[in-house]
Amino acid sequence: MKNSYLLIAALLFLSFYSIAQTGIVKGKVIESGSSQPVELANVLIENTTQGAITDEKGEFVIEQLKPGLVNVKVSCVGYKPKTVYEIEITNGKPQILTIEIEPASQELGTVEITASPFTKNEESPLSVRTIGTNEIQRYPGGNRDISKVIQSLPGVGFTASFRNDILIRGGGPSENRFYLDGIEIPNINHFATQGAGGGPVGLINVDFIREVNFYSGAFPANRGNSLSSIMDIRMKDGREDRWGGTLTLGSSEVAASMETPLNKKKSATLIASLRYSYLQFLFQALKLPFLPTYSDAQFKIKWKITPKDELTVITLGALDQFKLNLKANETESQRYLLGILPEQGQWNYTIGAKYVHLFNNSYLQVVASRNMLNNFFFKHINNDRSLAKTANYSSQESENKLRIEHTGRFRNWKYNYGINYEYARYYNRSEFRTVISGDTASIPVQFESTLTLHKYGVFGQLSRSLAKDRLLLSFGLRLDGNSFNRSMRSPDNQISPRLSLSYSITDALKLNINSGYYHQLPAYTIMGYRNNNNELSNRNDLTYMRNVHAVAGLEYAFKWNARVSAEGFYKQYYNIPFLTNDSVSIANQGGNFGVVGNEPGKSTSKGRSYGVELLYEQKLYKGWYGIVAYTLFWSQFEDIRKNDYAPSSWDTRHIISLTGGKKFKKNWEIGARWRASGGSPYTPFDIAASTSLFAWPYNRAGVVDYSRLNSERLKWFHQLDIRVTKRWYFKKWSFELYLDIQNAYAFAPDQAPNLIVKTDANDNPIADENLPGFAQYSLTANRNRTVVPTLGFVVYY
Repeated sequence: MKNSYLLIAALLFLSFYSIAQTGIVKGKVIESGSSQPVELANVLIENTTQGAITDEKGEFVIEQLKPGLVNVKVSCVGYKPKTVYEIEITNGKPQILTIEIEPASQELGTVEITASPFTKNEESPLSVRTIGTNEIQRYPGGNRDISKVIQSLPGVGFTASFRNDILIRGGGPSENRFYLDGIEIPNINHFATQGAGGGPVGLINVDFIREVNFYSGAFPANRGNSLSSIMDIRMKDGREDRWGGTLTLGSSEVAASMETPLNKKKSATLIASLRYSYLQFLFQALKLPFLPTYSDAQFKIKWKITPKDELTVITLGALDQFKLNLKANETESQRYLLGILPEQGQWNYTIGAKYVHLFNNSYLQVVASRNMLNNFFFKHINNDRSLAKTANYSSQESENKLRIEHTGRFRNWKYNYGINYEYARYYNRSEFRTVISGDTASIPVQFESTLTLHKYGVFGQLSRSLAKDRLLLSFGLRLDGNSFNRSMRSPDNQISPRLSLSYSITDALKLNINSGYYHQLPAYTIMGYRNNNNELSNRNDLTYMRNVHAVAGLEYAFKWNARVSAEGFYKQYYNIPFLTNDSVSIANQGGNFGVVGNEPGKSTSKGRSYGVELLYEQKLYKGWYGIVAYTLFWSQFEDIRKNDYAPSSWDTRHIISLTGGKKFKKNWEIGARWRASGGSPYTPFDIAASTSLFAWPYNRAGVVDYSRLNSERLKWFHQLDIRVTKRWYFKKWSFELYLDIQNAYAFAPDQAPNLIVKTDANDNPIADENLPGFAQYSLTANRNRTVVPTLGFVVYY
């Protein structure tokens, strides 16, 4: 109680002595497509008379601002207006913005344009959402994690588990690509599933993020190797005025970041962070049978070499460990988890550089990067290291990438073209001892594989406006190839055209259409698989995965910073890897920890996903904000046994997300998110194979019956998250205190049941007297009624 009184007293002290100083917004307004500075642009703070006009360098400064959140509006004759939402003003740090605005059609002359506050680009007029850093930070239940935040958007699915799998319009977690300041990164989560993506904890420090452009369709041609989504994350630059930083303490981690100028000219800046989790101590106290730990580091250097040349260097790295807590073995559930979970470790990094040179009406961009993943896990019989291993896996993936592209404008045309090259290396050492059924001998799988690939591509996109900016057209084309086999080597087998159209029926109502072909390389795990004769057994049976998108929608923009939209989509999948051991499409294997696709397969499976999305989005307006999203969809892949389509692992049919909040006086804010989805399909167990006395010591888990592929379905999932935030602003620093409650009404989500074989005191299976050769077993409900409260704070200085 004494500590509680001290905390209350400290908060009252902060409330009375917070200093209401003034803040600064400064930055630059540039032309989208050419990056040229825009002179004489009006930059205004919404609902105030405070503003500035840009100079010949496109730069502006607005001073004497009250701390808090503001919207910044930009307008200029000959350009489409733009609003940048929820910019946080503090006393201790100038807010630095780079704002891109699009030129209006030359047919309009000097007429001032009125446009939707929700800006779009010519290449992707629909299926794109922009998320600001403040939206990520304040998101209820998001834990400052971008993978969780996008779950409020239409078409984005989620599972009842604690994983961050990004499931877009019925696609799997391996179908997404991520870019950090234009540099591709392979994954944005800790404890990633090799070959499938996903993971339970976000990797990127949200304090680095300026905004996120999330594409669930209509991908621009310079972004390849994706079937479902592109996440374009744009990072903040470091401070130009002085040294500063941020300290964050949450429920599972502590993070510290710093930023500083690197030279007296202030032409070079640095922002860097370290983050470390203490989740293992909490799990140990709760007597959970597994102890995860993770840490990551990140930095960005930006150097403005000349007014026309700049260089950006980024690094992102992570270290993950997953150990077993063998002392937590008192309950049947604990012993079950100890029996199936391996010990695991991962590390990964990405380092990249981007050079940009400005011409008069265009810019050249050269991007070079290297990323690497090291992944291993092992499992001993009964977790006894003196006994044989049932699994021993070690793998590495490394990629060295180069992309050169040129972007510019000529009259009413916008163009982008370029090339990319990549050298990749994959290594895998696998030792598995598996059991097919109850009366077969154990089959050792042991191989060591090294695979090298040369990948290459060329792309281009041409866009223009017509009919006084009422009609926008864009056509893109890319070709890809690699050295894996004859089919993939020829780029004309991987031609990916795409076409977008946007027509303004009125100033507020738009019709948007997109269609395109997209290709993606299968995972390295299946490309590099070798049989026991050390042969790349899948080499002649794999090709690029392909799908065809067709999307159409209507969007209406309101004057109060809101919009409503409806989009229908259809995706047809081809050449998805079919896993021959289980006779199932890889799309129906779901996502879990470890590895997906490390087995024989061939590119013969087909699938489809289709549905409709409804959205109402309210940007910050008079203190209110919110998103209401509903998606109805079907996701299906071939079931060869029935010669028909079966629901995929992501086919929840319904996705509902209600997110909203209110900002009050004295910098109080409260937000809530309620989300729901239909039940996920799952495949029931093969009881005979699962309970075999011979097989159980090796499998330690139920064996699913793929002859009944996804024939069962879980119950609906729903959850309420609440977040309350209070901020204090001082002369040179600010303080944020928040209370976040996940699963506020303690809902117990339904998950696939566990099959548990009954064991004796020595953990040996107990035989079933009525079925010789088989063990006694039970099917137990797999539910967890967990409420996760977090009291955390963030210090900005």
